[in-house]
Amino acid sequence: QVQLVESGGGLVQAGGSLRLSCTASGSILSINAMGWHRQAPGKQRELVAGITSGGSTIYGDSVKGRFTISRDGASNTVYLQMNSLKPEDTAVYYCNAVRVTTSNGDHPEVWGRGALVTVSS
Repeated sequence: QVQLVESGGGLVQAGGSLRLSCTASGSILSINAMGWHRQAPGKQRELVAGITSGGSTIYGDSVKGRFTISRDGASNTVYLQMNSLKPEDTAVYYCNAVRVTTSNGDHPEVWGRGALVTVSS
């Protein structure tokens, strides 16, 4: 069974920085892409950033130039460096992994349980 575990969330003042980490485990052979989504209270879940196994990245419009996604393929870990944080970045941040191949089978998509990020004004 594949599991994603996020860490690094917390409370930060506006203008500050945080780094989120997410590690996938479970007899993993390969992961096509990993990424971060977020969901603020009363809002739909939205894409924050994604990165493929080849290193291609995509960002949501609201975080471009402030957030950076990176990935360590050897440890199946994805990072999200968040700079110049704003109160509107407050949300639960979810990690996901797409097209995960394991020794026990393939998983189209797996989600973590989320990490809360709160940005105070």
